[in-house]
Amino acid sequence: MASSQIWIGVAALALLLASAFADDVIVLTEENFDKEVGQDRGALVEFYAPWCGHCKKLAPEYEKLGSSFKKAKSVVIGKVDCDEHKTLCGKYGVSGYPTLQWFPKGSLEPKKYEGPRTAEALAEFVNSEGGTNVKIAAAPSSVAVLTSDNFNEVVLDKTKDVLVEFYAPWCGHCKSLAPTYEKVAAAFKSEQAVVIANLDADKYKDLAEKYGVSGFPTLKFFPKNNKDGEEYDGGRDLDDFVNFINEKCGTSRDGKGQLTSKAGIVASLDSLVKEFVAATGEEKTAIFSKIEEEVGKLEGSSARYGTIYMKAAKSCMDKGADYAKKEIERLHRMLEKSISAAKADEFTLKKNILSAFA
Repeated sequence: MASSQIWIGVAALALLLASAFADDVIVLTEENFDKEVGQDRGALVEFYAPWCGHCKKLAPEYEKLGSSFKKAKSVVIGKVDCDEHKTLCGKYGVSGYPTLQWFPKGSLEPKKYEGPRTAEALAEFVNSEGGTNVKIAAAPSSVAVLTSDNFNEVVLDKTKDVLVEFYAPWCGHCKSLAPTYEKVAAAFKSEQAVVIANLDADKYKDLAEKYGVSGFPTLKFFPKNNKDGEEYDGGRDLDDFVNFINEKCGTSRDGKGQLTSKAGIVASLDSLVKEFVAATGEEKTAIFSKIEEEVGKLEGSSARYGTIYMKAAKSCMDKGADYAKKEIERLHRMLEKSISAAKADEFTLKKNILSAFA
């Protein structure tokens, strides 16, 4: 199977798993609340608002909790959108978000949860209150696991920039690095041309020796244009890795995997946009032609960004000078809602590029 097919498959699997997790938290409304809660099962309910930052931070942990308790017949893991169901949230005294309340079996008199907001802590609470013994399901890893069978196919792929950690299972420093390295992989999982991988160098000694690995962990970067590998000697914090990948791969991600304000910006087009914004009438049309000509010279991801510049310029001509400002405001509102990572990328790129027209 071709490398590109493998990674498309991995991405599809990750999306499928994410969707499955989300479906395992029951969406509660004013219509179904009394049918699901206070009946023959205990229920943990999150009262949230889509725009709430703390709710967004809790979301992956709560989805993990829902997935883990999916088969527990005596417990319900649910959530209520308080923007849509204000009356229901008011009924249970919700004044801040997120509010987590436990409803015992057969009761609509809740007990407020005040503990840590991790999947593990929530599971401990639910197990204690609900008489269950459920363990948290392990989340799928974003780190590509290398073996002697797939090393060359993944690492030597000239369409990919690959960071490889050579580790040993018994190595204390490797264990300390593991959580950070997982976050790095998660931050760049939407970048199809970037791979964050690791190799058990204790098990695959021949590969470790081939690349001069003598201590653990050893990190090597294999860019598209140098498959001999380059030693990574930077810091071991999340920001250190993120800055390194952004610099080497031309990406613009932060530690949470979100696009930064620099994403999508093409310097040569930005200078033309300044002229475009200041121009009027036929001058604007002439500069639009220059933008079109410059976009035609772009390659790779820059060509894709150029298309967004073209559409933005055309909309500004058709809809007036206020278009960019109004569209940025609309996109900002959309980004505050719970949307997919792909949509967040799409809206952020457009918002960044439109800022040059505003």
